[in-house]
Amino acid sequence: MVSFESDYNNGAHPCVLQHLLETNVRQSSSYGYDEWSEQARRKIRDAVSCPDADIFFLVGGTQTNATVIDALLPSYGAVIAVDTAHINVHESGAIEANGHKVIALPSHDGRMTVTELQAYLERFFANPTWEHMAVPGMVYITFPTELGTIYKASDIDAIYQVCRQYSLPLYIDGARLGYGLASSECDFDLSWLARHCDVFYIGGTKVGALCGEAVVFPHKAPRGFFTMVKRHGALLAKSRLAGVQFDALFTDGLYLNIAQHAINMAMRLRQLFIDASIPIKDSPTNQQFVVLTNQQKDALMQQVLFETWEPLDADHTLCRFVTSWATTEADLAELASALKTL
Repeated sequence: MVSFESDYNNGAHPCVLQHLLETNVRQSSSYGYDEWSEQARRKIRDAVSCPDADIFFLVGGTQTNATVIDALLPSYGAVIAVDTAHINVHESGAIEANGHKVIALPSHDGRMTVTELQAYLERFFANPTWEHMAVPGMVYITFPTELGTIYKASDIDAIYQVCRQYSLPLYIDGARLGYGLASSECDFDLSWLARHCDVFYIGGTKVGALCGEAVVFPHKAPRGFFTMVKRHGALLAKSRLAGVQFDALFTDGLYLNIAQHAINMAMRLRQLFIDASIPIKDSPTNQQFVVLTNQQKDALMQQVLFETWEPLDADHTLCRFVTSWATTEADLAELASALKTL
């Protein structure tokens, strides 16, 4: 049965696997000091136009978010995010487990607005009892968002300026960063992004790797970050596993090529639902959110795998369909055939 459940339900892109095979019998140093990790760091520094960037390779998104947020916040600090943010909804309290409150602002199609961020911070610090509260110490956004929407450059710049005003680091979760950058609605590149935040990560797990995320501090990482990575159980002894994969992903534009393929497939998938007169949310990325009647959902699930996102009312459910490097013409043809039976 064809699957559109997620962008990490296949293995790795063939070029990534080939590089793992080619390097497999060669010995290397451990803990991030292998030659492929160093090559990957150089390539990423070039891509983000930050020659002094500090880059660390971790295994997965939740692990990365918990480590970065814990490292940047003081023990009494909280992180501001929107209510639909991954750290607020789908990470099993990983941030709170480290003692940090997630302050949830309203989500607007997955996005934070600078107006509401500014208003919250003004209210918070105008309160004479603010020292009795969890103090906002950083801001977290995702690009693209959990709902497949993206921020424009002007949106991120405005949020970043407010962060600078209040001396709060801006952290951008890039689990699906490639798909945001490849979107037709994106008006910036990696180097611009690196100049408009304090830390971000380049997601590999969802963009062609077996596993792995590259945390990028455009200038310098906070002192002790390496130790924090180990403290969180995030330091791979065989760190080459991530290094080799990112070395491949950042060779000959593979990372963005993978993302562009998935976007192209998603736009064609989107059109299939439009042609079938099935309502679909506006998303320019590889995540497409479709409104199905419960009868349609149950019937389609017999032929195609996808994710039920949330019930909208007693008769309708929001469902998610996701494309990846592995999505093929045959997959779309099978979906098209299934839609004709509804």
